[in-house]
Amino acid sequence: MPKILRIAGINKAFGAVIVADNVAFDLEEGTALGVVGPNGAGKTSLFNLITGTLRVDSGEIYFLGSEITKLSAAKRCRQGVARSFQVPQPFVGLTVFENAMIAATHSAGLSGQQAEERCLEVIAQTGLMSKVNVQAGKLTLLDRKRLELTRALCTNPELLLLDEIAGGLTDAECTSLIQTIKDIHATGVSIIWIEHVVHALLAVVDRLIVIDFGRLIADGDPKTIMESREVQEIYLGIDIDA
Repeated sequence: MPKILRIAGINKAFGAVIVADNVAFDLEEGTALGVVGPNGAGKTSLFNLITGTLRVDSGEIYFLGSEITKLSAAKRCRQGVARSFQVPQPFVGLTVFENAMIAATHSAGLSGQQAEERCLEVIAQTGLMSKVNVQAGKLTLLDRKRLELTRALCTNPELLLLDEIAGGLTDAECTSLIQTIKDIHATGVSIIWIEHVVHALLAVVDRLIVIDFGRLIADGDPKTIMESREVQEIYLGIDIDA
Protein backbone atom coordinates (compact mmCIF):
# COMPACT_ATOMS: atom_id res chain seq x y z
CA MET A 1 0.00 0.00 0.00
CA PRO A 2 1.12 3.62 -0.53
CA LYS A 3 2.97 5.30 2.33
CA ILE A 4 1.13 8.25 3.88
CA LEU A 5 4.05 9.16 6.16
CA ARG A 6 7.79 8.51 6.12
CA ILE A 7 10.03 9.51 8.99
CA ALA A 8 13.62 9.38 7.73
CA GLY A 9 16.17 9.41 10.55
CA ILE A 10 14.98 12.48 12.43
CA ASN A 11 16.92 13.91 15.36
CA LYS A 12 16.01 16.54 17.93
CA ALA A 13 17.73 17.58 21.15
CA PHE A 14 17.37 20.33 23.73
CA GLY A 15 20.92 20.62 24.97
CA ALA A 16 21.80 17.25 26.51
CA VAL A 17 18.18 16.06 26.42
CA ILE A 18 17.55 13.98 23.30
CA VAL A 19 13.87 13.67 22.33
CA ALA A 20 14.37 12.07 18.91
CA ASP A 21 17.39 9.86 18.25
CA ASN A 22 17.55 8.83 14.58
CA VAL A 23 13.85 7.89 14.56
CA ALA A 24 12.77 6.24 11.31
CA PHE A 25 9.55 4.49 10.29
CA ASP A 26 6.94 4.44 7.53
CA LEU A 27 3.17 4.44 7.83
CA GLU A 28 0.94 2.90 5.18
CA GLU A 29 -2.29 4.65 4.22
CA GLY A 30 -5.25 3.49 6.26
CA THR A 31 -3.12 2.13 9.13
CA ALA A 32 -3.74 2.75 12.82
CA LEU A 33 -0.38 2.94 14.60
CA GLY A 34 -0.02 2.95 18.37
CA VAL A 35 2.87 4.63 20.21
CA VAL A 36 3.83 3.69 23.78
CA GLY A 37 6.74 4.45 26.07
CA PRO A 38 7.50 5.80 29.55
CA ASN A 39 6.90 9.41 30.49
CA GLY A 40 9.54 11.65 28.96
CA ALA A 41 10.40 9.12 26.25
CA GLY A 42 9.81 11.61 23.43
CA LYS A 43 6.34 10.57 22.28
CA THR A 44 4.69 13.99 22.28
CA SER A 45 7.88 15.52 20.87
CA LEU A 46 7.52 13.10 17.96
CA PHE A 47 4.03 14.48 17.33
CA ASN A 48 5.37 18.03 17.55
CA LEU A 49 8.01 17.19 14.95
CA ILE A 50 5.47 15.56 12.62
CA THR A 51 3.03 18.48 12.88
CA GLY A 52 5.69 21.18 12.62
CA THR A 53 5.40 22.83 16.02
CA LEU A 54 8.99 21.64 16.53
CA ARG A 55 11.67 21.62 13.81
CA VAL A 56 13.99 18.67 13.43
CA ASP A 57 17.73 19.15 13.93
CA SER A 58 18.35 16.69 11.09
CA GLY A 59 16.50 14.09 9.04
CA GLU A 60 13.43 14.39 6.83
CA ILE A 61 9.67 13.96 7.08
CA TYR A 62 7.56 13.02 4.05
CA PHE A 63 3.77 13.16 3.81
CA LEU A 64 1.94 11.63 0.85
CA GLY A 65 5.26 11.42 -1.00
CA SER A 66 6.25 15.08 -0.55
CA GLU A 67 8.85 16.38 1.89
CA ILE A 68 7.27 18.56 4.58
CA THR A 69 10.30 18.89 6.88
CA LYS A 70 10.50 22.67 6.56
CA LEU A 71 6.80 23.45 6.22
CA SER A 72 5.00 25.40 8.95
CA ALA A 73 2.45 23.70 11.19
CA ALA A 74 -0.35 25.59 9.42
CA LYS A 75 0.75 24.36 5.98
CA ARG A 76 1.05 20.77 7.23
CA CYS A 77 -2.47 21.01 8.61
CA ARG A 78 -3.76 22.32 5.27
CA GLN A 79 -2.10 19.34 3.56
CA GLY A 80 -3.92 16.89 5.82
CA VAL A 81 -2.05 16.42 9.12
CA ALA A 82 -4.22 17.03 12.20
CA ARG A 83 -3.83 16.33 15.90
CA SER A 84 -5.58 16.30 19.24
CA PHE A 85 -3.84 17.45 22.42
CA GLN A 86 -3.32 15.56 25.67
CA VAL A 87 -5.06 18.38 27.55
CA PRO A 88 -8.10 19.58 25.55
CA GLN A 89 -7.63 23.16 24.39
CA PRO A 90 -11.01 24.39 23.09
CA PHE A 91 -12.20 27.99 23.04
CA VAL A 92 -14.12 27.61 26.30
CA GLY A 93 -16.46 30.56 25.72
CA LEU A 94 -17.56 29.29 22.30
CA THR A 95 -20.04 26.52 21.55
CA VAL A 96 -19.17 23.11 20.14
CA PHE A 97 -20.35 24.28 16.71
CA GLU A 98 -18.36 27.52 16.88
CA ASN A 99 -15.20 25.62 17.86
CA ALA A 100 -15.74 23.29 14.92
CA MET A 101 -16.31 26.20 12.53
CA ILE A 102 -13.00 27.79 13.50
CA ALA A 103 -11.19 24.57 12.56
CA ALA A 104 -13.12 24.19 9.30
CA THR A 105 -12.62 27.78 8.17
CA HIS A 106 -9.14 28.66 9.43
CA SER A 107 -7.44 25.28 9.10
CA ALA A 108 -9.33 23.55 6.28
CA GLY A 109 -10.07 26.74 4.32
CA LEU A 110 -13.79 25.97 4.00
CA SER A 111 -16.44 28.69 4.01
CA GLY A 112 -20.18 29.26 4.11
CA GLN A 113 -22.52 26.32 3.72
CA GLN A 114 -19.67 23.94 2.91
CA ALA A 115 -18.03 24.67 6.27
CA GLU A 116 -21.31 24.37 8.16
CA GLU A 117 -22.16 21.05 6.54
CA ARG A 118 -18.71 19.63 7.27
CA CYS A 119 -18.93 20.71 10.91
CA LEU A 120 -22.37 19.18 11.44
CA GLU A 121 -21.24 15.95 9.76
CA VAL A 122 -18.24 15.67 12.07
CA ILE A 123 -20.18 16.67 15.19
CA ALA A 124 -22.63 13.86 14.48
CA GLN A 125 -19.73 11.46 13.87
CA THR A 126 -18.11 12.29 17.22
CA GLY A 127 -21.36 12.02 19.19
CA LEU A 128 -21.74 15.69 20.12
CA MET A 129 -24.89 16.63 18.21
CA SER A 130 -26.90 16.94 21.43
CA LYS A 131 -24.24 19.41 22.70
CA VAL A 132 -23.87 21.37 19.47
CA ASN A 133 -24.88 24.69 21.08
CA VAL A 134 -23.25 24.08 24.48
CA GLN A 135 -20.23 26.18 25.44
CA ALA A 136 -17.02 24.14 25.49
CA GLY A 137 -16.26 25.24 29.04
CA LYS A 138 -19.41 23.47 30.26
CA LEU A 139 -18.64 20.08 28.72
CA THR A 140 -17.66 16.96 30.66
CA LEU A 141 -14.13 15.61 30.22
CA LEU A 142 -15.38 12.94 27.79
CA ASP A 143 -17.17 15.54 25.69
CA ARG A 144 -14.11 17.82 25.72
CA LYS A 145 -12.14 14.84 24.37
CA ARG A 146 -14.83 14.39 21.71
CA LEU A 147 -14.54 18.09 20.89
CA GLU A 148 -10.77 17.65 20.42
CA LEU A 149 -11.59 14.94 17.87
CA THR A 150 -14.20 17.17 16.26
CA ARG A 151 -11.87 20.10 15.79
CA ALA A 152 -9.15 17.87 14.35
CA LEU A 153 -11.54 16.15 11.94
CA CYS A 154 -13.01 19.45 10.75
CA THR A 155 -9.63 20.18 9.13
CA ASN A 156 -10.27 17.25 6.74
CA PRO A 157 -7.18 15.23 7.74
CA GLU A 158 -5.65 12.30 5.92
CA LEU A 159 -3.56 11.61 9.05
CA LEU A 160 -4.92 12.05 12.57
CA LEU A 161 -2.54 12.18 15.56
CA LEU A 162 -4.13 11.40 18.95
CA ASP A 163 -2.18 12.31 22.09
CA GLU A 164 -3.41 10.34 25.14
CA ILE A 165 -7.03 11.04 24.30
CA ALA A 166 -8.27 8.26 26.61
CA GLY A 167 -6.44 9.60 29.67
CA GLY A 168 -8.59 10.39 32.71
CA LEU A 169 -11.72 8.63 31.45
CA THR A 170 -13.71 5.94 33.22
CA ASP A 171 -13.80 2.45 31.70
CA ALA A 172 -17.27 3.08 30.27
CA GLU A 173 -16.23 6.44 28.82
CA CYS A 174 -13.08 4.89 27.38
CA THR A 175 -15.10 2.13 25.72
CA SER A 176 -17.40 4.73 24.17
CA LEU A 177 -14.47 6.78 22.86
CA ILE A 178 -12.76 3.68 21.46
CA GLN A 179 -15.83 2.96 19.34
CA THR A 180 -15.80 6.53 18.03
CA ILE A 181 -12.14 6.21 17.07
CA LYS A 182 -12.83 2.87 15.39
CA ASP A 183 -15.61 4.52 13.37
CA ILE A 184 -13.27 7.34 12.33
CA HIS A 185 -10.58 4.86 11.30
CA ALA A 186 -13.17 2.91 9.28
CA THR A 187 -13.68 5.97 7.06
CA GLY A 188 -10.08 5.59 5.82
CA VAL A 189 -8.32 8.13 8.05
CA SER A 190 -4.80 7.00 9.04
CA ILE A 191 -4.16 7.28 12.77
CA ILE A 192 -1.12 7.54 15.04
CA TRP A 193 -2.17 7.24 18.68
CA ILE A 194 -0.03 7.86 21.76
CA GLU A 195 -1.67 6.27 24.78
CA HIS A 196 -0.91 4.95 28.27
CA VAL A 197 -4.29 3.19 28.40
CA VAL A 198 -2.88 0.17 26.59
CA HIS A 199 -6.13 -1.80 26.31
CA ALA A 200 -7.63 1.13 24.41
CA LEU A 201 -4.76 1.07 21.93
CA LEU A 202 -4.89 -2.67 21.45
CA ALA A 203 -8.60 -2.43 20.61
CA VAL A 204 -7.86 -0.18 17.62
CA VAL A 205 -4.30 -0.26 16.30
CA ASP A 206 -2.86 -2.55 13.62
CA ARG A 207 0.75 -1.92 14.64
CA LEU A 208 2.67 -0.68 17.66
CA ILE A 209 5.95 1.16 18.17
CA VAL A 210 7.78 1.72 21.45
CA ILE A 211 9.92 4.78 22.15
CA ASP A 212 12.42 5.19 24.99
CA PHE A 213 14.83 8.11 25.46
CA GLY A 214 13.93 9.32 21.97
CA ARG A 215 14.83 5.98 20.36
CA LEU A 216 12.47 3.63 18.57
CA ILE A 217 13.13 0.32 20.32
CA ALA A 218 10.33 -1.90 18.97
CA ASP A 219 7.98 -1.93 15.98
CA GLY A 220 5.50 -4.60 14.98
CA ASP A 221 2.44 -6.61 15.97
CA PRO A 222 0.83 -5.00 19.06
CA LYS A 223 0.32 -8.20 21.06
CA THR A 224 3.83 -9.47 20.30
CA ILE A 225 5.37 -6.10 21.20
CA MET A 226 3.56 -5.84 24.55
CA GLU A 227 4.66 -9.38 25.47
CA SER A 228 8.32 -8.78 24.62
CA ARG A 229 10.97 -8.84 27.34
CA GLU A 230 12.47 -5.46 26.42
CA VAL A 231 9.14 -3.66 26.45
CA GLN A 232 8.15 -5.14 29.79
CA GLU A 233 11.46 -4.07 31.31
CA ILE A 234 11.64 -0.57 29.81
CA TYR A 235 8.01 0.46 29.38
CA LEU A 236 6.26 -1.47 32.13
CA GLY A 237 9.15 -1.23 34.59
CA ILE A 238 9.26 -4.98 35.21
CA ASP A 239 12.63 -6.58 35.94
CA ILE A 240 12.28 -9.93 34.18
CA ASP A 241 15.30 -11.39 36.02
CA ALA A 242 14.12 -10.33 39.47
